Amino acid sequence: VQLQASGGGTVQAGGSLRLSCAASGNIFSINAMAWYLQAPGQQRELVALITNGGSTDYADSVKGRFTISRDNAKDTVYLQMNGLKPEDTGVYYCRAYRDRGVAYWGKGTLVTVSS
Repeated sequence: VQLQASGGGTVQAGGSLRLSCAASGNIFSINAMAWYLQAPGQQRELVALITNGGSTDYADSVKGRFTISRDNAKDTVYLQMNGLKPEDTGVYYCRAYRDRGVAYWGKGTLVTVSS
């Protein structure tokens, strides 16, 4: 499975961005996909997750501001980020999960939110 993330950039606080993660390869084995944030000097943390059944989960810090969705026809997962805050700054990584604890990371995309 290969994951290609895009959509990062620089935005002012209160602005919006949409991240995309396109999956390729053995995508039929994927059970769920997620976005993680690695803020400067911090560990990578889960931001949002979506299962094949469409169930979603969010970090408390982004609930009500971020929305994860998927387009099965395009094998792509999106992260719509509204009301961005400076603390949302960092590298966003896409992750895909398979059975038996197998998971894949994509290359990150940088989001910078200026105050």
